[in-house]
Amino acid sequence: MNSCLYSGVRTALKIPAFCLLFLGGLSSSGEDSESQIGSFFVGRLKYSDSDGKDCSGVAEELATLVASATTIAVNKERKLKLADARIYETPFLFMNGHDDFVFSETELAVLRKYFENGGFLLASGCCTNPKFPVACRREFGRIFTEEKMKRLNYDHVIYRAFHVIPRVPCLNENRDVHLEGLFYQGNLVAILCEDGLCCSFAMDNECNRGKGIPPDIGRRLALNIAIYSLTH
Repeated sequence: MNSCLYSGVRTALKIPAFCLLFLGGLSSSGEDSESQIGSFFVGRLKYSDSDGKDCSGVAEELATLVASATTIAVNKERKLKLADARIYETPFLFMNGHDDFVFSETELAVLRKYFENGGFLLASGCCTNPKFPVACRREFGRIFTEEKMKRLNYDHVIYRAFHVIPRVPCLNENRDVHLEGLFYQGNLVAILCEDGLCCSFAMDNECNRGKGIPPDIGRRLALNIAIYSLTH
């Protein structure tokens, strides 16, 4: 991972996976940095025309998964617009949605700087709606024009970052689900799952019944992604 603008990612790199640590800046409630020591928190993005309310509770559930597998403390999510300076104090960002979207040039510039300095982002389409992942592939390809989203095969370390996941079956089609990644200078900086991963691990597939990823595998996969972001 590249040198970072915020102390949290630098700290996470210096310690083993069983002693995970993020150091943040000011919390969304105005607390000082002391309250973020030894904590994991997720920044939920408000982007383009999205208000960041799709599948509410996803960020809290992701943090809870991390807490269940480690001794790390859980803090509430930060809801952030890409113009918010706290982006650079938030090492893990999450975005999801149902619909097509287009990043503004300003949003592209912020994400470019964020990734160049070590940030990590998880994008998950809601309810297996195809419009969101199609937009993600297009818009993420605009961040670094020489890079496109690439399929992550099952030999990638992200599938064994905590749980060993040999395959991710799709519930409604006879195929396996693969994560897709965006790379910057050889570093994995963003993950896309088009098959309703957020619905699976955070809502037990209640909004996506019979489709997407089985909830038990979804929870393991989401935890792997979080652990990977903390340790790479």
